[in-house]
Amino acid sequence: MDDRDWRPSTRVPDPAVRELDPRFAHYRLAHAKVERLGGGMRWAEGPAWFADGRYVLLTDLPNDRIMRWDEATGVLGVFRQPANQANGMTRDRQGRLLVCEHGGRQVTRTEYDGSITVLASHFEGKPLNSPNDIVVKSDDSIWFTDPPFGLVSDYMGRQGEAALPANVYCLTPDGKLHCVAENVEGPNGLAFSPDEKILYLVESRARPRRIVAYSVDDQNQLSERRELIDAGHGLPDGIRVDVDGNLWCGWGAPEPGLDGVRVFAPDGTPIGHIDLPERCANLCFGGPRRNRLLMASTTSLYSLFVNTRGA
Repeated sequence: MDDRDWRPSTRVPDPAVRELDPRFAHYRLAHAKVERLGGGMRWAEGPAWFADGRYVLLTDLPNDRIMRWDEATGVLGVFRQPANQANGMTRDRQGRLLVCEHGGRQVTRTEYDGSITVLASHFEGKPLNSPNDIVVKSDDSIWFTDPPFGLVSDYMGRQGEAALPANVYCLTPDGKLHCVAENVEGPNGLAFSPDEKILYLVESRARPRRIVAYSVDDQNQLSERRELIDAGHGLPDGIRVDVDGNLWCGWGAPEPGLDGVRVFAPDGTPIGHIDLPERCANLCFGGPRRNRLLMASTTSLYSLFVNTRGA
């Protein structure tokens, strides 16, 4: 289905919100429907919710811009352009915007006055590849993935050569950059469990693609790597976790019918699916009660109210 032909459901419960396991029934709201909030992008990514301003920022890599959708007005417009081909974004514990930049091969922070500080651009003297997705832990450490995806072409980044393996990094509050997982098969989306004792990571270049889990100790060291989810033909991308520990994963597939968001219980069982007309790259929880799922999906931004909150 072309996104231009998409129409919201006239029925409730919305048939696009599918229950794959009885555990999902609790999270599906009978009167909530999938909504398309705006479009016109080439590859939507990296949404980050700003509760204090009631808006979400998301990236549009090929158009080299960061977009802003306002909940109060429903308007989608340009927040920043050029944006150094920004990809994944989040906020730090002080409310500042953190951005993974494919174009600059770096991670930046937007200060309160709008100026931009480079937080990480090199590791052991070598330039990063193309920082992809990013999360912040409660101890103020910043975690991000660094695959070579943005070096493949000038469409989603800037064509170049990788100087480092595809790693996962942790930037501590004192400014030191540590490699916490090395030579990962296409490190992509990442998220912590609610208690921060597990780090979930999407491996986009594994065959089949998978989501792995690591145990996290008090020194931010990773151990006990295990495969949690075999994605089969699915294309997992960005992930978020709710307060019950469920994983909400941006999803796609080569064949039609699997684009959207797939939801997994903490044990890795698929429990639900939100059908969208486009592949979902990334997502976040927003709204005043953190119960509105915001889904950046190829050319469009979609939303769905759910019966849970982002962790």
